[in-house]
Amino acid sequence: MTDAFPAGTVPNRQNGQVHLLASRTGNGEILVLSLDAEGNVAGPALRLPSHEFPGYVLGQERDRPRWVWEDTARIYPLLLAAGIRVHRAHDLRLCHAILRQSSLTQASALARAEPSRWDRAVAFEPAASASGVTLFDLFDSDGDSAAGSDTETAADGVTGRDAGSAAAGFGTQAEYRRQLDAVRASAEPGRLRLLLAAESAGALIAAEMQFAGLPWRTDVHDALLTRELGPRVAPGIRPERLENLARRIRDAVGEPGLNPDSQPDLMRALQKVGLKVTSTRAWELKELTHPVIDPLLEYKKLARLLSANGWYWMDTWIVDGRFHPEYIPGGVVTGRWATRGGGALQLPKQVRGAVVADAGWKLVVADAAQLEPRILAALSADTAMAQAGRGTDLYAGIVAGGVVETRDHAKVAMLGAMYGATSGESGRLLPRLAKAFPRALALTETAARAGERGESVTTRLGRSSPRPGERWLATQAKAYDPGATDADERRARSQARDWGRFTRNFIVQGSAAEWALCWMAEVRRELRMLPQGAQGSQWAQGASGSEFDRAPHLVFFLHDEVMVHTPAALADTVEEIIRRAADTAGRHLFGDFPVDFLLTVATVDSYAQAK
Repeated sequence: MTDAFPAGTVPNRQNGQVHLLASRTGNGEILVLSLDAEGNVAGPALRLPSHEFPGYVLGQERDRPRWVWEDTARIYPLLLAAGIRVHRAHDLRLCHAILRQSSLTQASALARAEPSRWDRAVAFEPAASASGVTLFDLFDSDGDSAAGSDTETAADGVTGRDAGSAAAGFGTQAEYRRQLDAVRASAEPGRLRLLLAAESAGALIAAEMQFAGLPWRTDVHDALLTRELGPRVAPGIRPERLENLARRIRDAVGEPGLNPDSQPDLMRALQKVGLKVTSTRAWELKELTHPVIDPLLEYKKLARLLSANGWYWMDTWIVDGRFHPEYIPGGVVTGRWATRGGGALQLPKQVRGAVVADAGWKLVVADAAQLEPRILAALSADTAMAQAGRGTDLYAGIVAGGVVETRDHAKVAMLGAMYGATSGESGRLLPRLAKAFPRALALTETAARAGERGESVTTRLGRSSPRPGERWLATQAKAYDPGATDADERRARSQARDWGRFTRNFIVQGSAAEWALCWMAEVRRELRMLPQGAQGSQWAQGASGSEFDRAPHLVFFLHDEVMVHTPAALADTVEEIIRRAADTAGRHLFGDFPVDFLLTVATVDSYAQAK
């Protein structure tokens, strides 16, 4: 692998020779510092007016430098709006969060330092470039702003007033050097470098996917909603099907004025007809028998569709035929992504038919089969478990090995191992799974015991779980007091088990998130390497505008699933890239360990056709 990560498995060198740090100065300009591999200034500082910065970046991209900046989510959208994509970047905010928490860097100056601006969550403005906000408006203007409060002496060539205004840039440089030092002094510098590169590449991908958008047909969406809910009505009025279901619910419980959207009123009505319910959750209602249950379950499903992805959502989030989700890389402590608004990670099947490729284009949709169990097999070096999934469905392979009787049993048992289920069917099957795959089950049990003791666990590449807070520790301590009651001890055991379930899954889910980041970064890299020029006939004909209007590009990501929007002529090539990237990601994390990361890949016109 060349651009996204260093070559080899969890390698031990920093990729790229040229590092350019871009930071705001105190007088409304961009300070650009050329850095060497140690993070030291390698030449005179360059100060640029903000409007000249995109052009400068474009000129530098010929050499594919690694940009170092405070926050990709703040800076990169402005470059994208100018039609500029960068090959590589180091996101100081995201990388700081990893290094601050990682058990591999706890002896570093970065981890031991007092909390600073780098430890505070950054709220970014995703629509800044469209609203006339400049690059500098995206940074705070007070003394503890993204301009920085920790400064160093200015470099040679920046003196007097210039040195004062550039001080913030050297404060950002200082953070970069602290990060390099923390990695260099760690026990696993290669793994951490890969993780930081993957996290930073993910930030670039998130910004690009938000900017490019997911192709969306509002006419199809409207037709889907009309079919499910009835004709569109004014806000605040129930569509026809919902109103009919509400009427059936009222008749079934004998409450003509019942509002089924009011949880307290609905609970009282259900209890009044003799249903012993503690909530109105679907899983609980499905266990009951009464004429109200079927219309109520259907009402809840359609009401959720209306509120989450109804006409108001469509009018709000679909702009010029594109859905622009606001992705938040590292938004979950395990490293999984989150979103801010729009619900991109929870698109229901009812509306996936509205995700339609442009004319002459296709959607290539790929998802990794049984990703977390395969990650567990590789993490634990359990060759028997890896062999069960070689070239086949892992759960089917477990059945074929005589471990359990059915695929459903295999899935239930594996989820129990990764999430800590010890009762019911999962609890019954776990001993059989542990006998067949002792290394895998031992790893999850060890992680769970560490969590129960309040300790941290760490993923394959070096992301560590947070430790429990003061209230948790106080509860545990109280259980050991001479005067502790039985209730105190039960509470402590319950909390300890809960935290153990968290750490049990953290190492698996977190390592799976790392694999997915490497997978996406490889896909992005290879898509950008596709030939243009003489091979331009393979690309979209007659297209103009940004690179996203001409070339294949990632448009969607969901934990273990990616989607590429591509000119139809390149669909087969894109499929090959996605499959090859999955294999490469596996080698980056686990070397030659014989675990397969199988994909289901489909080239379709509509997202609904891929499922």
